[in-house]
Amino acid sequence: MTLKKTLSLYIGVASIFFAAPALAGDVAAGEKVFKKCKACHVVEEKHKTGPHLVNLFGRTAGTAEGYKKYSKAMKASGIVWNDETLDGYLAAPKKYIKGTKMAFAGLKKEDDRANVIAYLKQFSN
Repeated sequence: MTLKKTLSLYIGVASIFFAAPALAGDVAAGEKVFKKCKACHVVEEKHKTGPHLVNLFGRTAGTAEGYKKYSKAMKASGIVWNDETLDGYLAAPKKYIKGTKMAFAGLKKEDDRANVIAYLKQFSN
């Protein structure tokens, strides 16, 4: 076996072991964590300081109908919200999208993020 094939094999095997695990969260726990978000966000179709989070999954960032206060950075990001993008954003919003207006520092615990994501999914089609 050549060195190139050997390295490819090792990289392939390593990616199996080090790949990010699928997020599986607890909806009830996510509802509790979401209380940190309620000052600015809701899961009904009205906006507060931040946009509502109904039908968030599959939506392009910066496009919630009727919300006019998005930062230029959010509108230009091109991000489509899914488990991975939301997890990254919730971990450190200002690092994930430099220039975002979201003042929240983020959810440092992976379980908290997974739980909030599970909670929010029930409000998306």
